[in-house]
Amino acid sequence: MSNYDFKKLQNGSDIRGVALDGIPGEPVNLTPTAVERLAKGFLYWLTQQTGKAPSQMTVTVGRDSRLSGEALTTAFCDALSPFGVRVLNCGLASTPAMFMSTVFDEFRADGAVMVTASHLPWNRNGLKFFSASGGLNKGDITDIIVFAESDQILGMIPAGTGSAQASQTQAGTDLMAIYSAHLRDLICRGVAKAAGTKDDPAAASSADAAAETGTAAGSGDPHPLEGLKICVDAGNGAGGFYAKQVLAPLGADVSASQFLEPDGTFPNHAPNPENRDAMKSISAAVTDSRCDLGIIFDTDVDRSSAVDEEGREISRNGIVAMAAALIADEHPGTTVVTDSVTSDELHTYLEDSLGLKHLRFRRGYRNVINKAIELNNEGTDAQLAIETSGHAAYRDNYFLDDGAFLATRIVIRAAVLKKKGLGISSVIAALSEPAESEEVRLPISAEDFSACADSALEAVRHWASDPASARDAGLSLEIVQPNYEGIRVAYRGAYSGWFLLRKSLHDPIMPLNIESAQTGGCSLIRRLLSGCLADIDGLDTSGL
Repeated sequence: MSNYDFKKLQNGSDIRGVALDGIPGEPVNLTPTAVERLAKGFLYWLTQQTGKAPSQMTVTVGRDSRLSGEALTTAFCDALSPFGVRVLNCGLASTPAMFMSTVFDEFRADGAVMVTASHLPWNRNGLKFFSASGGLNKGDITDIIVFAESDQILGMIPAGTGSAQASQTQAGTDLMAIYSAHLRDLICRGVAKAAGTKDDPAAASSADAAAETGTAAGSGDPHPLEGLKICVDAGNGAGGFYAKQVLAPLGADVSASQFLEPDGTFPNHAPNPENRDAMKSISAAVTDSRCDLGIIFDTDVDRSSAVDEEGREISRNGIVAMAAALIADEHPGTTVVTDSVTSDELHTYLEDSLGLKHLRFRRGYRNVINKAIELNNEGTDAQLAIETSGHAAYRDNYFLDDGAFLATRIVIRAAVLKKKGLGISSVIAALSEPAESEEVRLPISAEDFSACADSALEAVRHWASDPASARDAGLSLEIVQPNYEGIRVAYRGAYSGWFLLRKSLHDPIMPLNIESAQTGGCSLIRRLLSGCLADIDGLDTSGL
């Protein structure tokens, strides 16, 4: 064994680390050398999964706009080339496009890698891995790390000759062009279908040309988005292509779009649909420019949220509601799998307004995706897996969390509604919102932070089970079941709502989410929980 310890680089189903100096207390641990070994670990993993020799494989590698991205991408490619792998450096790309390189006939990659750290600060970077079966799971990443740390394992990879250096630049251009054409064709077909136009043999034979030119297949309309004004905010990440290569060729006015140029310093706002400043920025742009719609992406475009024609955010519970509403007519009664922090109001909207089934599961985009896949395998139709963070994965899109695919579905509906004189807000007009919604993060200083968190959860469970616990505050408490993460408690009485206390997926922190239907309910719950958790050693409750 070599002296490597990559376990701290694992972040669930991703690799993430510090790639650049510049922030005190954050030493670099994701070096080109580390990436080279992880690349070889991935290659060994692929040989075990596919039964292929490296010389029979194609691996695509792309990156977002991070300052360290080019160097780490080069390190990954250089590590594989000596084994005879056909390595295609796709340059600036999106995470969903990298997976699609395993699907598109032009590539049919055996494995794909995106060099990204999503919305994290400029000094961070990471790796997301795909096979033709989809994104790798946590256990797969653990295996790759074990392989990467072992000289013996890496020495077992058959050596080869040659590289694909000469085709790397061309490959990068082709992937995003082909992916953009794919999205344009989805919009063309979607708008045409909504207008009642059916494809005929001539339309089918012209599908490829339609994708390249922006002509709506089967409709004869070269500009199905004519008259629609859309603001795209890419946050200086990799998402600028969506305005330039997808929307504009189809006739949309994208002149109000902002921060489309890649800049790994992220000078304008965090490239994150959950960031308040980011959402305020795009909301203002939509309002100021009188847009019909706003679309905002994270750095690598696997997440998105939206803004309606009035400048109101469609995020968190709103983006879940929107994503579900767009398929409710086509898939009546389907199950929507969400993360654990979705609101009671959203649950009511999904089940009562849309007639769908709602399964509130766990945080973590791979968790909700895997649960939806599991349900389908068991015979329960589940068409959508989505986190409030904006990770949305549809069954008809390979259960790939693809922010541009979700945006495309929203754009199609916005175009159809525009012709009827309606705005995108009409889609989720029946969705109610809580009066208050808060998240408090409680740090854990105990050395065994998992045991400390367990003690806190048990204390809340005992407290919530006692009918007298909150009686003086005019509340009754009920532990919500079924529940798949932490402890969720509904409260009724002077205020009504819920709270969820859970362990963080990766950090010594306990997130607490609280919602109230009346103003003042969140502060009351914070005070009650402050007393309940006061005796938990190692748990910092000052935020309550």
